[in-house]
Amino acid sequence: MKNKVLILLSAAFIGLYSCKEKPKTDEFTLTPESGTTYKQGEKVNIHLTYAADKKIDSVVYLLDSVRLAAKTDSSALTLATDTMPLGPRLITARIFNGGQVQEYSANITLLTAKAPELYTFKVEKTIPHDTASFTEGLEYNGGIFYESDGGYCEEGEHSSLRKTDANGKILQKIDIDCKVFAEGLTVIDNKIIQLTYHEKVGYVYDKASLKLLSNFQYTQGAEGWGLCNDGKYLYNTSTGTNQIFVMDKNDYHTVREIEVFDDQGPVNNLNELEYIDGLLYANIWQTDNIIVIDPKTGAVLRKIDLTALYPQSERAPHADVLNGIAWDAAGKRMFVTGKKWPLMYQIKIMPKGV
Repeated sequence: MKNKVLILLSAAFIGLYSCKEKPKTDEFTLTPESGTTYKQGEKVNIHLTYAADKKIDSVVYLLDSVRLAAKTDSSALTLATDTMPLGPRLITARIFNGGQVQEYSANITLLTAKAPELYTFKVEKTIPHDTASFTEGLEYNGGIFYESDGGYCEEGEHSSLRKTDANGKILQKIDIDCKVFAEGLTVIDNKIIQLTYHEKVGYVYDKASLKLLSNFQYTQGAEGWGLCNDGKYLYNTSTGTNQIFVMDKNDYHTVREIEVFDDQGPVNNLNELEYIDGLLYANIWQTDNIIVIDPKTGAVLRKIDLTALYPQSERAPHADVLNGIAWDAAGKRMFVTGKKWPLMYQIKIMPKGV
């Protein structure tokens, strides 16, 4: 009985304390409401509403912790979204009054203004491709294809790094540690950077000799599904999300993140990457599609349908998914292939219906 009385008294005290501490949720109202979705280019009207007799010293508005503006009244603030990165954004009103500070926040989501343009392709040339290569990374540089081939020895595969000529002949090949699954690859500053699957380690090779120069650890983008560069930064996809990690090319730390969205929402399963004329091209894992991304905002601009390139009904039993994009910057040529595909295809892309 004593314990029961104590429990009842404790419950009453907690209830009383909770009532006394409960914030006044109707004192201020922040517009927009959490969960509101906007299309890029739409203006966001930010407005703090409160009673006419309520006085404040000032209110500071922030977007993702970055100060936008300060006001001393309830007038609205207009936020332009034309160049804003896509995805979730946090709007905060920080209210100052008599030495006290209150914050009200709202989560909004910014999507692309329109659906991606639909593109198709034309095959201009085919090149033999080693069907033993489980292609994870592909790049063209100085007349040579550089390819990262993934696999674990215990599963009957063996990761490798290889150089191939324009006719598909393997010029150089080195095997990677049996316990390592090789993933994305890129060539920059006479070096080859190769990422790995679960091992969270990157390898740096001499471009000419394929000699291992060094390695590095990375945590963000821990599974390096895809890798490319723009000459200044590396772009790394990972773990089947819609995120791209922008990395410093010298010490490999993450500089910023890109979240990829179209007009419907996040676009996940970004895989092998290529940087082409200021845009990012990404395979979508387990599909026959490549998307084209604006690296400044994360907006999906185009979608290339490659279903008819090597149709599922015609694929050899061992042939896996489309994966591998290479770009000849000098010749303006695009090459694509897949895991254990017998051919690499030089293709020309064009809008559907043209």
